[in-house]
Amino acid sequence: MFDYQAAFETAVEQVKGEGRYRVFADLKRVRGQFPKAIRRRADGSEQDVVVWCSNDYLGMGQHPVVLDAMKDEVDAAGAGAGGTRNISGTTRSAVDLEAELASWHRKEAALLFTSGYVANEATLTTLQRILPGLIIFSDSLNHASMIAGIRNGGCERHIFAHNDLEHLEALLAAAPADAPKLIAFESVYSMDGDIADLAGTIALAKKYGAMTYLDEVHAVGLYGPTGAGVAERDGLLDGIDIVECTLGKAIGVMGGYIAADAVIIDAVRSWASGFIFTTSLPPALTAGALASVRHLKAHPELRDAHQERAATLKARFVAAGIPVMESVSHIVPVFVGDPVHTKMISDMLLEQHGIYVQPINYPTVPKGTERLRFTPSPNHTDAMMDDLVQAMDALWTHCNVARLPAVA
Repeated sequence: MFDYQAAFETAVEQVKGEGRYRVFADLKRVRGQFPKAIRRRADGSEQDVVVWCSNDYLGMGQHPVVLDAMKDEVDAAGAGAGGTRNISGTTRSAVDLEAELASWHRKEAALLFTSGYVANEATLTTLQRILPGLIIFSDSLNHASMIAGIRNGGCERHIFAHNDLEHLEALLAAAPADAPKLIAFESVYSMDGDIADLAGTIALAKKYGAMTYLDEVHAVGLYGPTGAGVAERDGLLDGIDIVECTLGKAIGVMGGYIAADAVIIDAVRSWASGFIFTTSLPPALTAGALASVRHLKAHPELRDAHQERAATLKARFVAAGIPVMESVSHIVPVFVGDPVHTKMISDMLLEQHGIYVQPINYPTVPKGTERLRFTPSPNHTDAMMDDLVQAMDALWTHCNVARLPAVA
């Protein structure tokens, strides 16, 4: 008889042996005090911590305008959505949110999903059913959800070197001129903090008759005059055919969406299993997201403060000899290069200094490029940065980790 238990134990031990076993921190966020939280240790004791790795980039998950909207919606509409939209109908706040999102990205329509992962996986899979013979050109560092959607569709696909437009053009030029084509890429790549050349990519798409599919999950809310993302910042919203984003990062709630021409949204809505057969987002979430988007559109000072905090932390790390990887965005990655050392530093920061930052190891990043990934928010104070830099400086010496020059 097959030993199922042993197989699962072996799988876990393999991860542990590679130094990349993940332990979830038991954290309780405290309303109104972000980025502070309370950690519950294994022995039941509690510890005050400062969170340095949240994707709630602007603290909107704690903002009164969002919390009030969610509480009001629970009182008005109850807890759950009741099922899929095809069966149970659509809550009013979901309809209003889709209209707001479409307007934000200057598109005709938008479609909500239960997460950014599902939005990518479902949409990219479905496009291959709608467009027979589709060839997809995908950046080598695209998110796992994009990779899953592309693979699940089974179409011809080509991977171009990260942000390498010469390689992309060579692949496009070699493809049949009359074949439908899609270029799938991200704006901000969240592990390295670099930003794609949107203008160059759009130009190639037009030259070779390809559609553009842009993942803006780490940019929406954070870039552009109203926060619609890098495409808005660069004045290129009209050059993107399909934009995919999340409600779970800068917007501070949960969910994902795409925005595009109405006929594209209608087709995906009608064909995507990941939309059709999934219970829709609860009304409190859509109401909270709607309030958050409206607030972000009207408050560019949040984005200004966010960029200042990220730039300040990078400069503080560099001054202390901490190897910050090259990043032109709000992401602050610090190179370690070894999974065991990365986890050791992360554990010591948490246990000894009350600083929470998760180690980023394989398969999230390639082996040998393990790092700590910091995401400072407007709520991180100078005093918090003082504590962080002092702790990092001490641990870099204690753990004998290489210092500057920074690794790109």
